[in-house]
Amino acid sequence: MNNNISYESVMSRKSEIMKKAVGIDYSVFEYGKVAFDYERMMRETGYSLSEMQRIQGEAGVGNTPLLELKNLTALARQLAPKGKGARIFIKDEASNPSGSFKARRAANAVYHAKKLGYKGVIAATSGNYGAAVASQAAIHGLKCIIVQECYDSNAKGQPEIIEKARKCEAYGAEVLQLTVGPELFYTFLKLLEETGYFNASLYTPFGIAGVETLGYELATQFREGVGKDPDVVVCTNAGGGNLTGTARGLIKAGAETVKVVGASVNLQGLHMASDEHFNKKSFTTGHTGFGIPFSTWPDRSDVPRSAARPLRYMDRYVLVNQGEVFYMTEALAQLEGLERGPAGNTSLAAAFSIAQEMDQDQIIVSQETEYTGAGKHLQPQLSFARENGIEIKFGDPSEEIPGENIILPKHPAFIKAIDIDLNKIRKSYIKNCLQTSNTAEFENEDLEFLAADTKTNLEFVKMVINEIR
Repeated sequence: MNNNISYESVMSRKSEIMKKAVGIDYSVFEYGKVAFDYERMMRETGYSLSEMQRIQGEAGVGNTPLLELKNLTALARQLAPKGKGARIFIKDEASNPSGSFKARRAANAVYHAKKLGYKGVIAATSGNYGAAVASQAAIHGLKCIIVQECYDSNAKGQPEIIEKARKCEAYGAEVLQLTVGPELFYTFLKLLEETGYFNASLYTPFGIAGVETLGYELATQFREGVGKDPDVVVCTNAGGGNLTGTARGLIKAGAETVKVVGASVNLQGLHMASDEHFNKKSFTTGHTGFGIPFSTWPDRSDVPRSAARPLRYMDRYVLVNQGEVFYMTEALAQLEGLERGPAGNTSLAAAFSIAQEMDQDQIIVSQETEYTGAGKHLQPQLSFARENGIEIKFGDPSEEIPGENIILPKHPAFIKAIDIDLNKIRKSYIKNCLQTSNTAEFENEDLEFLAADTKTNLEFVKMVINEIR
């Protein structure tokens, strides 16, 4: 181990530390200026679908219920034009051991760590993934450390993050809670180097591939129970792994015509790394502070090449406001008898709105739920917001200003998903590739990679590059 643990020294060794902690030589898959062989990376470093199903099944993960939300469908049809109002379904991922779909990612990552002989796993996350890793580590008898960004500089912590720390500790993990800032990644790297533990990253091929079972289950459950594939699947989008894995699973099931929609909570104007803004937000995941940056530059993650590539699979990207998600959380509980946490209800709020655009014989599904309780419940979140000077009121959510107010819809007709221009997101991604590659010209292989990575074509990529120049 290198004895120099200054910030500059540790950060200069990040590639070496990461390679040792993940066991993947990403350079093997790279070619050209920005291109890499994504499918080969997924194939050679991940697991087959049947292997993932076996790994997850042995750990009690997967095969979660698919539920039709008949009362919410009826409400959507009351608000929709005549003949409109698709059937709304939800995949109840809260049934997994740790209470969220991230158990699928963690099951593969922790299994892989044990297979390679690591004594423990480390994850840097303030979300459900930490609880999932801790749960799977307990099952497999490995040590576990979770590093969280939890507090602002006044030691005031988000109730949702503090609840997740409690859950991690309940599974026997050691939790390190930090203030917001650059020390998170530094501490994470330093721990990996000191312990020699496995980096149970959200963004490895085996982590993302773990979510493929979710998409595959969706397709098979609909065929068995309804007799056809869903028309639209809505995925809460943050780092992109949820959407990527689900879409890949749908494709593996042959459900290639299903439209995949990403949904994020609108936190425009709030900076995720800002100490001042940290406690002004009421959602710790599934929001634009992660969804937009990770779409426009997925390789900002804690591995050299992220396996989460949402633009490869996204057909539409919509935003919903905080008040709409809180409202939908209550509606799900009071109309369907399901009390679930806010992240999955982000996609459900979007699905409720989009269903009203669709025909009544069509199907839309919100592809995950999460557990709730303690700090994850909407009441402590709203109380925390009020304590931090956020106004809570009923009205038109389109007038909501993140960091200033949360507007609960005065009527369900005010729940409206707002489209983001996907081509604008794609252009930002290509621009980031140009800037980080520090090159004036791309080879044909780079252009082909960018076309695949943005779900477009060579003409679009060339047009964007010419516009930027």
